[in-house]
Amino acid sequence: MTRRPPVALGLLGALVVGAVSLPLVYLVVRVAGASDPLAVLGRPRTLELVLRTLGLTAAVTAAAVAIGVPAAWLVTRTDLPGRRLWTVLLALPLVMPSYVLALALLAAFGGGGFLQELAGIGGSVSIGGFGGALAALTLATYPYVFLLSAAALRRSDRSLDEAARSLGHGSRQVFLRVTLPSLRPSIAASALLVALYTISDFGVVSLMRFDALTRAIYSGYRSAFDRTPAAVLGLVLVALTAAILVAEAKAAGRSRAVGGTGEARAPAPVALGRLKAPALAACSALAGVALLLPTAVLLWWTVRPAGDRGGSLGDVVGPGLNTLGVASAAALAATLAALPVAVLVVRHARPATRLLDRGAYAANALPGVVVALSLVFFATRYLPALYGTVAVLVGAYVVRFLPQALSGARTALQRVDPALEEASRGLGHGPLRTLSSVTGPLVAPGLLAGATLVFISTMKELPATLLLRPIGFETLPTEVWTATGVSAYSEAAPAALLLIVLAAPVVWLGVVRGGGGLTELQR
Repeated sequence: MTRRPPVALGLLGALVVGAVSLPLVYLVVRVAGASDPLAVLGRPRTLELVLRTLGLTAAVTAAAVAIGVPAAWLVTRTDLPGRRLWTVLLALPLVMPSYVLALALLAAFGGGGFLQELAGIGGSVSIGGFGGALAALTLATYPYVFLLSAAALRRSDRSLDEAARSLGHGSRQVFLRVTLPSLRPSIAASALLVALYTISDFGVVSLMRFDALTRAIYSGYRSAFDRTPAAVLGLVLVALTAAILVAEAKAAGRSRAVGGTGEARAPAPVALGRLKAPALAACSALAGVALLLPTAVLLWWTVRPAGDRGGSLGDVVGPGLNTLGVASAAALAATLAALPVAVLVVRHARPATRLLDRGAYAANALPGVVVALSLVFFATRYLPALYGTVAVLVGAYVVRFLPQALSGARTALQRVDPALEEASRGLGHGPLRTLSSVTGPLVAPGLLAGATLVFISTMKELPATLLLRPIGFETLPTEVWTATGVSAYSEAAPAALLLIVLAAPVVWLGVVRGGGGLTELQR
């Protein structure tokens, strides 16, 4: 339907998009009002930060694709023993926040770490810097590539593979010439997710002592009276993110999936033969490093003898409840904020509503540290009564993760036939009755998927929480950060372990088992 939307609905949608656009407005206003912003851009240090950030982003994206695509092929197209189990084990590292993986690597390989105490190895291994950041971010992001590639392989037309084999091509040639080209759209979508995640990461680069733009922005904000340089670097970060989005859009426009007959047949899996043992070893190593090692490290530090300095799970019950509370509030608020925009885009499609859609998704390009800086600025100047309250913190989460809620709402509404709503209205039911009895039940699964993604992302968000949390209001991410800041890994372990325990069921139900929530991010 393309009829003109109600005025109230249009104003509400514009208000939502205007609110999530505040961070970009802040950066532009702050930089435009500076005496000499070009001086910051002209510093050799700025160019170095840009190159280091882009280098890390490119390396992590390449590594995640190199790991995720072959792993997806193994569990969907081969006779690998225990494929269902490997699918779960290789996807579950998604529950690990990247900074928790960084903490686990540091605690395992650092001096006096888990491996040194347990087996006498480690301690002399240098895990920090670029190498450490690359390892932690790759382990945190390859599940995006793995899940999207596996989903694409399951729904693709396998008759093309059979046709290629009937022409005498071996498994390697079929994979390179047929299977891999058919995966290009999914690989491009997942690579974009990995790149956006990496370029906006703050926790890993800080823990690994790797100077990137996000770390420099946070340090500049916390230590300098003049925050203009931090704003300039924030605008540079947004520009780099926009460049990545534009490059991906152009690449996606040139990419075409290989078509086929669409027959829903499941041919015999590819026999690995002598490669079965190496494939099992590779999957075991990946699951061991990405899932089992971090879990073992955190358990080790949590249950150490009482004489060792450390924390306990009882010490983080309060931060755990705070984390669940703000995550639930953010999921609800983001879903409610996404609804009017989704209705405008789906039910009243026109140039103005499409512009609102683009503006809402632009928030996905804003790292948490940039969102936090902007809300500090606006709250202190225009809403001082709200500064330092949970309301501002939840508002930052909504700005940061609104696109995830909007993806679920848009997809859900697109799957509802407008004729059903018109039929309800024709039977004399009013708008509210139609919403409660027809539209609501049909869109509920999509709304729940979007809210689940917001909930998970909020639980793991670190920089916005650090900058905006009220005094004395601790969450599990801030507990991890505070302890690791002084290398007190044993004190950080209980909070990190509880964070994983709380997130794992949500990730399992909403992403790994259902799969739909993450797939919506391919938009």
